[in-house]
Amino acid sequence: MKLLKSLKRPVFWNFGLLNFFYFAVWQFSGTFLPMWLKSIDVTPTYIGLLNTVAALAALVLQPVFGPLQDKLGLKKNLFFFVVICILFAGPLFNWVFLPILKFNELLGALLAGIYLSLCLNGGSGVVEAYNERSSRANGFEYGHARLFGSLAGACASFVGGFMWSANKNSIFWGMTFCGAVLIVLLLLVRVPKDALEVAEGIDVSKDDAKSKEAELKVTKEDFARNTWRNRSFWGFVLLIIGSATMYDVFDQQFANYFSEMFVKHGMGTLAQGNSLFAKVVSVQILLEACFMLVMPALIDKIGAKTGLVIYGGILFVRVLGCAFITNVPMLIFWRLLASLEMPFMLISVMKYITRVFDKKVSATVYMYGFGTAKQIGVSIFSLVMGAVITALQFQKAYMVLAAAIFVLVAIGSSLMRSDVKAVRAKDSAEA
Repeated sequence: MKLLKSLKRPVFWNFGLLNFFYFAVWQFSGTFLPMWLKSIDVTPTYIGLLNTVAALAALVLQPVFGPLQDKLGLKKNLFFFVVICILFAGPLFNWVFLPILKFNELLGALLAGIYLSLCLNGGSGVVEAYNERSSRANGFEYGHARLFGSLAGACASFVGGFMWSANKNSIFWGMTFCGAVLIVLLLLVRVPKDALEVAEGIDVSKDDAKSKEAELKVTKEDFARNTWRNRSFWGFVLLIIGSATMYDVFDQQFANYFSEMFVKHGMGTLAQGNSLFAKVVSVQILLEACFMLVMPALIDKIGAKTGLVIYGGILFVRVLGCAFITNVPMLIFWRLLASLEMPFMLISVMKYITRVFDKKVSATVYMYGFGTAKQIGVSIFSLVMGAVITALQFQKAYMVLAAAIFVLVAIGSSLMRSDVKAVRAKDSAEA
């Protein structure tokens, strides 16, 4: 089994731990930041604004980061930049953003949103693209290394629950600690000879260095052919907005909705509801890690496009379920259902990009088609959903969100080329 072979290799553990500590930061922010903002009396509208600003800042960063990372190949410059930004989470949230948010919610939301984009919304594209290309260069399955990120989410949610109970502001010092560990792990990464050629599928036995260099060079034509002139790219964009974007928008204030229902049904206090939610998220992400073990093989069998459609379908069911069935046990079930969503999305996105588009522009396609498209959606829908939740409350807002998911996923998938057919065509041409 490929996973067992990978477990014996130090390079696999190096990248696994890079995923672990980076996505621990994501989980600290995703799970506890909305609760922290609410605890200091930031309104849902300004919570939505903060997320919109983070998404808009990513729209500036990702179009620059994508082509730059493709040119850098396996060089770690951008990765280091993202990690150094994470290192300042503790001081910034405790000593800068907290006083500003109490003094002026608008200014605080703007500054915190820009910072989070450098670390997460914009920075995640750099981390994902670098780790995926490195997995191809070193001969292990990206999805198997990525499951460390799911394990990190479970650990961060569980440990973060205790940290939150002891001191709400300690969550951000946890992010700083993860940043420090990431710097050490990144320093340990070694790029083997011909690694970039292996990653891009170029024959390393060739002696002609100029020929190799020409094959690795990214041109404007490569960019155009794989992005704005490609029908599959636009279908992919629409599907991502309808699924990955809506997943984030749905999650942004779901913790507050869960705690609100917990109190409404007489199950305890708001603090107890927050604590239970953190535990549910831990279980969800542990299940997610289990599914990640088998997901690469499953996606190879059914196709990455099918995996993305299934991802959108599960999200649609979950959002609609939260709108109509609101008792706490069912809300727990809807949340646990997300453990299937993320493995389908994470593996399918990378496999679809490397199968249907040119591998040497994989970072560009990922950051434009996934990262930028997702952030455009988040920048629009976060602010809208914040206002809709304020005006109509959660349940009616979720009905609107479910309808948007259905329409966008249906249109996007109809435009996308089948990756299974693309692989068969490539194999036939090589034969």
